[in-house]
Amino acid sequence: MKKRHWFWNLLIVLTLIVCLMAFVIHYKNWHKIKEGELRILSGIYYQKVPLSEMDSITMVNRLPEMERSSGFSWMMKEKGIFLDSLNQTKTYVFVDDLTQQKIRLVHHDSIKTFFNFQDSIQTQKIYAILQTELEKARKNHNDF
Repeated sequence: MKKRHWFWNLLIVLTLIVCLMAFVIHYKNWHKIKEGELRILSGIYYQKVPLSEMDSITMVNRLPEMERSSGFSWMMKEKGIFLDSLNQTKTYVFVDDLTQQKIRLVHHDSIKTFFNFQDSIQTQKIYAILQTELEKARKNHNDF
């Protein structure tokens, strides 16, 4: 019996590790609110939203009609960059569960981001935090 070369064994192990890592980072939305920014990561899709640039935030039950520019759908997940059917603007989608409510965040005047998390309570908590930040920013803006 002939022995397999160590290089091929190493290549197989590295391939499996890369595939597992790709699955893990796409499996759910990773988020962080830090230094005045909301950061959302899901695989290769990343969105950085300065809290001071938020224009509106609402909860929606359904995603609007959009064309996929890049991204994927798998079971109840929808991730990627889409084009709004009406005005062809970019819309970022980070939805872990299509059956639950989604946060619709508009920032920089017209950029829309839809997102939610597997846990609806976590989605509600992030919504409350962002709503508070938006109200603070509006109050500070009106004070000037």
